Amino acid sequence: MIISMLKKNFSIIVTILLFVVLFIAGAATYKGFLNAQVFLNLLIDNAYLIIVAIGMTFVLISGGIDISVGSVVAFVCMFSAHLLQKGWNPVAVMLLSLTVGTFGGFIMGYMIHCYEVQPFIATLAGQFLYRGICYVISTESISITNPTYSFIANYQIRLAPKMYISISVVIALLMVAVTAIVLKYTKFGRNVYAIGGNEHSAGLMGLPVAHVKISVYALSGFCAALGGIVFSFYTLSGYGLQNIGLEMDAIASAVIGGTLLTGGVGTVIGSMFGVLIQGIIQTIIIFQGNLSSWWTKVAVAALLCLFVVLQRVIETKGQSVKQQKKAAV
Repeated sequence: MIISMLKKNFSIIVTILLFVVLFIAGAATYKGFLNAQVFLNLLIDNAYLIIVAIGMTFVLISGGIDISVGSVVAFVCMFSAHLLQKGWNPVAVMLLSLTVGTFGGFIMGYMIHCYEVQPFIATLAGQFLYRGICYVISTESISITNPTYSFIANYQIRLAPKMYISISVVIALLMVAVTAIVLKYTKFGRNVYAIGGNEHSAGLMGLPVAHVKISVYALSGFCAALGGIVFSFYTLSGYGLQNIGLEMDAIASAVIGGTLLTGGVGTVIGSMFGVLIQGIIQTIIIFQGNLSSWWTKVAVAALLCLFVVLQRVIETKGQSVKQQKKAAV
């Protein structure tokens, strides 16, 4: 039974072990790395990316892809900054941002399923649309000075005298917990896996393919918008050039976390650790002091290639075992 569980969760176990190894390596090399606040800072600095990666994980498991999320995050920051500057209520701004993000995801999901538009093309259109609206709002950076946003941004939840997390971390961890339960224990989660494994077979089984596919993209839009709100807490500003390439960071996090690009396999917990691995690589580079931050991209590229190859080996081995069993029968 234990061996079976290890085989089933092999990818996520490798991801968690890699994170632990990197953290131990950093602690052994740099003084102060083992400080608990260093780990908590990983969560604080990457809370928005964890939330975006959650939505991306659902999309990838369903067999699709969403490259609009980085632009959605930038749009929400600009949109929020613009409305707050005009004196809007901050709660209304947050709710409106979430509504716009969710509706945008719904529209892209509807196009993909009902009009059979390739997910890459549909979400690319969304990427251009959201990024373009950012520049329509303003070509300059807009600061957020709203007291509510400033309070949330600066508020520290004390875990110990010298340990704290932000409200954004609580939001991210709650999202991880809720979506992990949804994926594993609800009918919707099982349907997402089934459609990603084989959409045609899922349709023949009577599963609500249209509802699930559209809902997955709406969820991705919601997560991107929520990530944008959290990022606006982090930066207290909006700018059209923010988060260019964020969608690739989210995809990389999901893949490093064990999500298959072909669909049908993946976990939210794995994606969270995929984000933290990118964060810890960045932290190691900061502690080193004389390396360019671009080495983070190099390291992530190497890990991405490694995990894609690993997934392919596991997939090929699984198919080989199935063929052997069929031959034996």
